[in-house]
Amino acid sequence: MQPTALTHSAKQSRLWVMTVLLIALWLNIVVLVPVIASLAVGAKWTVRAFGQATPARGIVMAQYLAILAASILFLVWPLEPGIITLLAIQIAYKVLSAFTVRVLTNPVVISNLLIAAIQTGLLVLHSMPA
Repeated sequence: MQPTALTHSAKQSRLWVMTVLLIALWLNIVVLVPVIASLAVGAKWTVRAFGQATPARGIVMAQYLAILAASILFLVWPLEPGIITLLAIQIAYKVLSAFTVRVLTNPVVISNLLIAAIQTGLLVLHSMPA
């Protein structure tokens, strides 16, 4: 095998790995920007989904802001181990929300589980050989 072919193959593999992770980051941004904006202005749907404005809801918004900031940072500085860590923590907290809230019909729990499933799938794709 020629070295140039191997180099091209390695580049293609690397591109695939990073593309999958970038999709996960963009998913965070697409979901979190409207959610954070809605929480900030007290949109009616956020009261139904998250409850009345309380310190706890403010803490959730801070968590969302941190995830959004990290996602934007990793788009600019695509540090693979950092992205994987961010996604792993997100998957864990989203799945755990089903157990802590104990109401599987809550729209936040439903969206958390859906996004956790998508992010898990993206991490599985990331770990597969290209």
